[in-house]
Amino acid sequence: MSLPSKTAQVFFTAKEQAELREAPVAAPKEGEVFVRSTWTLISTGTETICYGRRFDPGTHWENWVKYPFATGYSQAGVVEAVGAGVTAYKPGDRVCSIHGHALHVCGPANTFYPIPEGISERDAAWFTLSYIVQNGIRRAHHELGEDVVVIGLGPLGQLAVQFVKQLGPRRLIALDPIQKRLDWAKKFGATHVLGMSVDEALPQAQALTGGRLADAVYDMTGNDKVFARALDYLRKLGKLVLIGDTGTPAGQHLTGALITKSLQVIASHATNTPPQDTPWAHWTRENMIQLFFEYLKSGRMNVGELNTHAFSPAQAQEAYQLVLHKRAETMGVHFDWSKL
Repeated sequence: MSLPSKTAQVFFTAKEQAELREAPVAAPKEGEVFVRSTWTLISTGTETICYGRRFDPGTHWENWVKYPFATGYSQAGVVEAVGAGVTAYKPGDRVCSIHGHALHVCGPANTFYPIPEGISERDAAWFTLSYIVQNGIRRAHHELGEDVVVIGLGPLGQLAVQFVKQLGPRRLIALDPIQKRLDWAKKFGATHVLGMSVDEALPQAQALTGGRLADAVYDMTGNDKVFARALDYLRKLGKLVLIGDTGTPAGQHLTGALITKSLQVIASHATNTPPQDTPWAHWTRENMIQLFFEYLKSGRMNVGELNTHAFSPAQAQEAYQLVLHKRAETMGVHFDWSKL
């Protein structure tokens, strides 16, 4: 089979400028896999911060986003060729990876993960977000019967609701001002939903928990203004879990509640899986992805109903304008590479 030496890839070329450009792609060397993409998922939080340059000078964001910036990290597709020594995959196998928005990708075999039968490639492209959320949830070390509040019901927040549901909370309260997001959260695991901002909802959350407040609060918003208010939702010795990086960390600040209630703040990033010397070392990225797929296949989780938009990669500018300026209308936004 003749493999292409060039492919189509989405780049950010300036602030609020996305283009589909020609890019080189190599044939697989020893230990590598060559894949044709079918679906890639836009991370509507991270990628809109990069696309809109909604970050402060001097942050890691500024150091990361250099033009032309190859964006994306949630890819699914079909193996077209493998290099010498690769035994885990063969042409025709379905895989996902953290490679970007490109028609063809090539990389080491251990950077790809198999997609089980019964799971669509479009749904599988959520896998990256799934382990981002799992990392944070595992750091919280939940106990049966806790009261949990999830603030912000975008893609990460929806996954947080569905994963936390598996842990048996007494009350799982989902908070977002957008009704459609509340409907999804209620359908997929929240026991209570509050359609208001974090500044307004505290009395209702307090009433729902019998005045005790929450054992754990998840800030999934990436909004620097939410951090301080989220502390108010916690009982004494409670845990605030940050999943979703902000581009403006200088706007986050501590309040007296941190000390007076002896709270924990737990920050989580996709790259920080549990260390090998801990009881949670089993939860490698690969094992978390497998768990996510098992939950999807068994019906214990659902992302298919969260898929709202599919664009041709040639419509990249239109897609990113939508998620930057009308994000409330979106959830799972994909590039469909069959449309090229």
